[in-house]
Amino acid sequence: MIVGLDMGGTNIDGVIIESGKVINKVKKPTNRENIFESIWTTLGELLSGYDRAKIDRINLSTTVSTNAIVENKTSPVGMIIQPGPGMPYDFLTCGDENVFISGYIDHRGKVIEGFHSSEIKNAIQLFKEKNINSFAVVTKFSTRNPKFEREIKEILGKDFSQITMGHTMSGKLNFPRRVFTSYLNSAVHNTFNDFSKNIKKSLEREGIDAPIFILKADGGTMNISTAEEKPVETILSGPAASFMGINAMLPTDEDAILLDVGGTTTDIFFLADGVPLFEPLGIKIGEYNTLVRAIYSVSIGLGGDSSISIENGKVKICPRREGVPYAFGGPKPTPTDAMIVLGLMEEEKNRANEAMAILGKELNLSAEDMAKLILETMGDMIKNKVDELLYEINSQPVYTVKELLYGKIIEPKRINIIGGPANVLASVLEKKFDLPCHYPKDYHVANAVGSALAKPTTEINMVANTSQGVLSVPELELYENIGRNYTIDKARKRAIELIKESALSLGAAEEEIEAEIVEESSFNMVRGFYTTGKNIRIKAQIKPGLIHELRGELDD
Repeated sequence: MIVGLDMGGTNIDGVIIESGKVINKVKKPTNRENIFESIWTTLGELLSGYDRAKIDRINLSTTVSTNAIVENKTSPVGMIIQPGPGMPYDFLTCGDENVFISGYIDHRGKVIEGFHSSEIKNAIQLFKEKNINSFAVVTKFSTRNPKFEREIKEILGKDFSQITMGHTMSGKLNFPRRVFTSYLNSAVHNTFNDFSKNIKKSLEREGIDAPIFILKADGGTMNISTAEEKPVETILSGPAASFMGINAMLPTDEDAILLDVGGTTTDIFFLADGVPLFEPLGIKIGEYNTLVRAIYSVSIGLGGDSSISIENGKVKICPRREGVPYAFGGPKPTPTDAMIVLGLMEEEKNRANEAMAILGKELNLSAEDMAKLILETMGDMIKNKVDELLYEINSQPVYTVKELLYGKIIEPKRINIIGGPANVLASVLEKKFDLPCHYPKDYHVANAVGSALAKPTTEINMVANTSQGVLSVPELELYENIGRNYTIDKARKRAIELIKESALSLGAAEEEIEAEIVEESSFNMVRGFYTTGKNIRIKAQIKPGLIHELRGELDD
């Protein structure tokens, strides 16, 4: 049995999947004041009557890291940054205290000038005075040679424990993104680790002893111990679960629009010939561009619990949730109230009618006509945003999880939708887009299904420099000696070995691992008139996929 939990801002969804089939499901309101009691209550109801000893794994998605960043509730971070020569560095300032130090390593990994130990001692003194306990150390070209980052961490480690080194975040070359990724990793470290600790307590309380996996932004999972070291990778975990749920329940090989309409937000994804679009460099969250690999997704503030008002004679659905729907005692009318009035949800209509009547009075509309107008407005908002995104996507090369598609124009042939209002909005969206709109049987818990069925993913970036005789994989902190005759064939073979080992360390089962090379290059290194060696670069990945094909899911 696999347990999948999706911890959204409005509800916690849970499912149990056995032999590729959903055998139990539950949806419970999220108590933001006591989220762990919410988790425990959800687990208790979900697992009632089931043998906990049969649980093979628990997969969960969480908004805890994303919310900490968006709501500015992160830990203070001390940054030590070695920018090297040739560029202004003020724009790299991101921590609560930022110390820029001397010295640099060149693009080939050669040490040109060392840093001064007094700079690090002064930084430590500053951090102590400011009561800062989380840190990140990032030096330019540390992916080519992490010597300085390691040395600085060793010095800091005598006084502090939580230290992120930039080269461990990604092997990709992009210094500013590495700085911001390292900062965010340290900024959410305490928040995520508190969450992790409480999750483990909740499971112990339920008598569950099963491995725990966390959804990553790329649609894959990692075991919870890895997530504790790299919590930045759990950013946008929720949208990743949405995507995997839609993919599992409504598979297609066509260009498609995928939608998850929740209580607070609507997440938008796209498929190119059935393959998800990917962020080529990494996601942006808030003001920070990162190296966190992710499925392309855009969230808009539109959901079943969004508050509604009338402004300048028009319906305005606000990009925020101010509480539960008016029908359930909330302060403002919401789209959920509109659905209740139209008989699309089986709830008591009295307060919902009252909410629609209040709004309708300003536009001289009946409660029912007001409700219809609200759903039409929702459809228009989604259509306008999707059109805007498609124009942007089709104006540049299309990146998918498999490859870069030059000249590809995405022309959606269908819409796949999940989330609480999916069955209601499907007919509205069909008219707006003039496309068939499908939703699965268990559309209201699809995120939890996506969490449950996602398998571990990872990526490595290998550089083999035969001139220096070194093979490096920064993400794994692996550095090996190689000979001058090392070939690209040997590099490919080694990359596949390493990516498989990495996947196993993340908790993947042998049968779940599908390793592939996604990029490779080899070019001669020349000094003067002579070839001094080769520079071989390989990118390998375990791409997102499903542990099981889902059985018994027919779309409506």
